[in-house]
Amino acid sequence: MTNFRIKLSLFLNYFVFAILLNSVGTVILQVQLNFDVSKGSASVLEAFKDLSIAIASFLIASYVNKIGYKKTMLIALGLIAVMCLIIPSVNSFLMTKLLFAAAGVGFALIKVSVFATIGLVTKTKNEHLSLMNFLESFFMVGILTGSFLFASLVDNNNPKSTTWFNAYYILGGLAVLAFFLLLTTKLDESSIQEAEQSKSAADDFIEMFKLILLLLVLVFIFSAFFYVLIEQSIMSWLPTFNKDVLHLSTSLSIQMASILSASIALGRFLAGLVLRKMDWLIVLVVCLLAAATLVVVAVPLTKNITGISVNSLADVPLVAFIFPLIGLFLAPIYPAINSVILSNLPAHRHASMSGLIVVFSALGGTTGSIITGNIFGAYGGQTAFYFSLVPICILIVLLFVFKRLQPKAGTVVDLKTAGGH
Repeated sequence: MTNFRIKLSLFLNYFVFAILLNSVGTVILQVQLNFDVSKGSASVLEAFKDLSIAIASFLIASYVNKIGYKKTMLIALGLIAVMCLIIPSVNSFLMTKLLFAAAGVGFALIKVSVFATIGLVTKTKNEHLSLMNFLESFFMVGILTGSFLFASLVDNNNPKSTTWFNAYYILGGLAVLAFFLLLTTKLDESSIQEAEQSKSAADDFIEMFKLILLLLVLVFIFSAFFYVLIEQSIMSWLPTFNKDVLHLSTSLSIQMASILSASIALGRFLAGLVLRKMDWLIVLVVCLLAAATLVVVAVPLTKNITGISVNSLADVPLVAFIFPLIGLFLAPIYPAINSVILSNLPAHRHASMSGLIVVFSALGGTTGSIITGNIFGAYGGQTAFYFSLVPICILIVLLFVFKRLQPKAGTVVDLKTAGGH
């Protein structure tokens, strides 16, 4: 029962931050309308979110073991509850930047703690891989929920309306609920605390740097970076793509973008089942090839779209339904490679490794969004989405290298013996 409550808490924590963080695509669209900012200027919201994630992870991840996973998650939930309850009454472009900066710090704390906690509540590599996929699929359910939440509060008849900010009251309430669920749930961290007793905070920080020296970890870092670059470049700019290229109304643009979140959620749920029986490399490479094929097939379909504004679901062009299905194929990659690297390390290294995951995922997300935003502004949405083919090809190569470097079954990486590789 204890494991059930803590797993439920992990799912709810992830759900809250999924809605919050991935509202950035909606907010990028809305701030252009509300505050008259350019696409390039709006793209910095991704940087405020992701760079704060990266910086917080880099500075704090090595201390999470000493603070405790539960306390760290409670701090994150408390911070974000306060910010969400404040922003509707103090809405401005500056405040959205501060909100995403706070969200980034909170998510860094949550993600490092959640990833490390998974190692405490699972017993085998397959169980770890499966729970990671289910957790990440629920993250996408949160994104899907957020899309409909924000779309329901957008006023199509008044582009300057700020009623969509009221969605953050609901998010603040969910954060409070998540806080009290975790507060009343027991988490046994004794095994981690015992491993940390003889180590200082400086030792933990140095240990995180030592992980980077492992070739296996280095290849993983690049793999995570390029995956998130692909995902965020599409996810953050799909609402704008729907509005500017497909000429959908604002609310329809946000709602149709939710298909991407739904397809990723479904893909990760299915992957949680498939990866129990099939080799992860085969599954991921096939998925990436399918994703590349979909880009090549779907993007050209947008060239014949008329300039007439679409306000009804019945008039939405077919490509608006087809392209977001790329999420089905991108879905398994991130949780699978995260699980592979974590399950190849001893449990007390998971917080440090999770810190690196969060840092380089955040850098990948920022890079992808800013590059896509600038290509979008200069050359149009079709060219911006064709750009995803480049990191997809790079990622396929990296996955083969990652597989070759993976330790034999039944072994874990030991920093003392692997430090020179």
